[in-house]
Amino acid sequence: MSGLLSFSRFIDAMNERIGKLAAWLVLAAVVVSAGNAIMRYGISWSSNALLETQWYLFGIVFMFGAAWTFRSNEHVRIDILSSTFSKRVRDWTDVVCHIIFLAPFVFLHIYFAIPSFLSSLRANEGSTNAGGLLVWPARLIIIIGFTLLLLQGISELIKRIAILRGDIEDELVTAANAAEEEVARAIAALDVADKPAVGAAKPLPAAKS
Repeated sequence: MSGLLSFSRFIDAMNERIGKLAAWLVLAAVVVSAGNAIMRYGISWSSNALLETQWYLFGIVFMFGAAWTFRSNEHVRIDILSSTFSKRVRDWTDVVCHIIFLAPFVFLHIYFAIPSFLSSLRANEGSTNAGGLLVWPARLIIIIGFTLLLLQGISELIKRIAILRGDIEDELVTAANAAEEEVARAIAALDVADKPAVGAAKPLPAAKS
């Protein structure tokens, strides 16, 4: 199990680094979008390449950040149901759902995306808009993004099994508990600051006119 956990840690570190790098592309997308708008309204000039660069950047952020989001447990869950389950039941639910739903879903996307990418690459497919960008890199981004998500699913599956076996602690639960303790300490400190010191002089009542 130690070898699998090492592999899991490698995947986590890789996807976290890729996700953080991809997050900077949000700033790049904002700069490109603002620059394109300024030029369009300022000097009546625009470019289809710049317009398509925006959705390229958005696609990279979305596809390359999905695995990091999954690793951070930030994807949408049905908390109304899962919150009623015990921790062990939630872990078993994750194991089953990763195998039955996540893995086939991601694998099918990769399986069908590869022929589409190869066909686009062979034809050197370009945009239907004049002066637009090539299309095949966008198809490659889809394959890479879903591959990273599949690897993260494998990592999460390894960790869930290790948690159920008692080999490791759930780092997400540990982090959540630490955050709750920090909030509780901050609230307690505020309560202490609001209370008057022992033996402090009470304010004199206002004089009546």
